[in-house]
Amino acid sequence: MNWQDTGFLLSKNKYSENNSIAEFYTKNHGKVTGVIYGSTSKKIKNYLLIGNKFHLNFNSKNDSKVGYFKLEIDQVVTPLFMDDKNKLLSISYAMSLIKLLTVEDQQNENVFYLTDNLKNILNHNKWLLEFIFWELSFYKCVGYDIEFKDYVSEEIGSNGNKKYFVKSTKKNVPNFLIDKNFEIDNYNELLIGFKIVGDYLEKTILKTIGINYPSSRSNLYTSIKNLSLFDQQNMKL
Repeated sequence: MNWQDTGFLLSKNKYSENNSIAEFYTKNHGKVTGVIYGSTSKKIKNYLLIGNKFHLNFNSKNDSKVGYFKLEIDQVVTPLFMDDKNKLLSISYAMSLIKLLTVEDQQNENVFYLTDNLKNILNHNKWLLEFIFWELSFYKCVGYDIEFKDYVSEEIGSNGNKKYFVKSTKKNVPNFLIDKNFEIDNYNELLIGFKIVGDYLEKTILKTIGINYPSSRSNLYTSIKNLSLFDQQNMKL
């Protein structure tokens, strides 16, 4: 079997002294695993970064054996954000999420195009808000759509503003998750929204299929939660 495609590097692990086992998410073949020979060479290792986009040539003698990749860089993504820890953590988490919730050798172009758009989201002024919606869009692509409005009640405050609460617990839910807009009042709303989406991932998706909560998301949440007040105030809302 031999094919060519375009894909994003999801993961890589050392296979032998000079070689690696890698997973890519490709446009036409979905998630694919194979060997990269000579992955420690200077020619390859400098751009073999999680999240980068590659031209791939895949070869396998038969379906029962692991194939191997020949690759060329198509688009540098991860190095563009080397000076921003939170955006790097977002890329790491996004790639691990795709690795966890997609099926080997099953094409899903919507997932590919979402992944392709991640770079644009991280360049956006409201990137963290955009990233939360990116995550929800990904869940929908792999069969886990949610309408938060089905789980909340609405109240009108004395100032005339709407507020949403979980029906069973009266826990506040940020308006942007219900109204699906990009208007928020403060940074704390982002944190609450990010945590709510994480709870949905853990309790509704991962627990039902026996997968542990990804540490990369926990690391991202901790990092954005611990931003200095100055950095919070300078994040575009």
